[in-house]
Amino acid sequence: MNSVNIISQLESNINVFQDLFSNIPEELILWRHSPVKWNLLEVICHLYDEERDDFGLRLKHVLENPTQPLPPTDPVGWVTSRNYSSKNFNVVINYFLQERMNTVKWLRSIKADHFDNAYNHPKYGPLSGNFFLSNWLAHDYLHFRQVVKLKFDYIAFSTGHKLDYAGTW
Repeated sequence: MNSVNIISQLESNINVFQDLFSNIPEELILWRHSPVKWNLLEVICHLYDEERDDFGLRLKHVLENPTQPLPPTDPVGWVTSRNYSSKNFNVVINYFLQERMNTVKWLRSIKADHFDNAYNHPKYGPLSGNFFLSNWLAHDYLHFRQVVKLKFDYIAFSTGHKLDYAGTW
C-alpha cells in the first residue's frame, strides 16, 4: 500500500470514526469493562492527542528533521496528565474529526518521495515517513476494534444477556 492509498484510507476513516462515536448512550461514554480498560471518552481523547502529538508530530519531524531524535510522547500518561476525564465527549469528537481533516489536507500536500525520509532510531533502526504513515492507519484499525469490543461488552453488561447466540468474539 503506497502513501496515496494510506492517506485516502485515513480520510475514509473520518466517516468510520464519526459513525462509531455517534448515538452513544450517555452511560456508555464513561463505562469501562474493567478498571484497567479505557472508556469511550478516554479513547476519543487519545485519538485526538495521537493525531496531533504523536503521529502528526513525529511524521512532520521525520520529514523535516530526520537526523534529530524524535520528540517524546506519552500516550498512557496523557490520560491523567491531560485530564481526559474532565473533557466533553462530543466536543473532543468534533476536535478529532476536524484535526483528521486537517491531517489529510496536510498529508496530501507532501510529495510522495518525502515519505522516504527516515530517522535512524538507535534501538529500532530506520523509521521512515512511510513507517509512521502505515502505523497511523494501523492505529485507526486497532481503535475501531477497541471501540466495537467496548460496545459489545456494554451490551452484555447492560442487558444481562449472554451474547454467544450472536457469535463468539
